[in-house]
Amino acid sequence: MRILAELPHPDCKISIFGMNQKFIIKFEQGTLEQSFKISEMDVLNGVNGVFELLDETFIQQVLQNFNTMRKDFIDAYNRVNG
Repeated sequence: MRILAELPHPDCKISIFGMNQKFIIKFEQGTLEQSFKISEMDVLNGVNGVFELLDETFIQQVLQNFNTMRKDFIDAYNRVNG
């Protein structure tokens, strides 16, 4: 897997990787991460086409998912250790 690009964002780290004819879009926030895979054949214009997918609406949904993930993990942790 090789890194193709990074997209600056104040609330999370966004990296685009290439592997096995797929683009992997990885979002990181603290200890949490989300990744999305898409075939290179499904994206026009290579990495630039991936950037077009990453509009602010999509990024905001990813950030909301991080909040849900964090809450779910804390709830599970508290059930075991609370």
